[in-house]
Amino acid sequence: MKYILLMNTMQAGTQGLDWSEQALGDHIAYMIALNKDLSAAGQLVDAQGLTFPDQAKIVRAGADGRPITDGVFPETKEFLAGYWLIEVERPEQAYEIAARASAAPGPDGEPLRMPIEVRPLMDGPSAEA
Repeated sequence: MKYILLMNTMQAGTQGLDWSEQALGDHIAYMIALNKDLSAAGQLVDAQGLTFPDQAKIVRAGADGRPITDGVFPETKEFLAGYWLIEVERPEQAYEIAARASAAPGPDGEPLRMPIEVRPLMDGPSAEA
């Protein structure tokens, strides 16, 4: 079963920017090691960090079908910072991976305990549909 793990941060625009070089390096090394472990276990489908919200746009189709954009949104208090696409046999495995990601070290070396949203990916329409 495939899951997406969504890493949210509570401090828009500051996550990692005000950390020491050592703390940021430790955080990145932790994430690289996590991704290597998941890849070696055959569980990692994809993982990406995302840019800050000041580069985001909301897009809707106008009446003529052309894109209408709204944004940027730099004032947001929390935002999606990155994601992992994983494939595991049981939901509990996804939760364990999310907990590992949540425990990435912060500026003082202590686990950040970031909220990680875990969502199953849909396989397709249900048999009833």
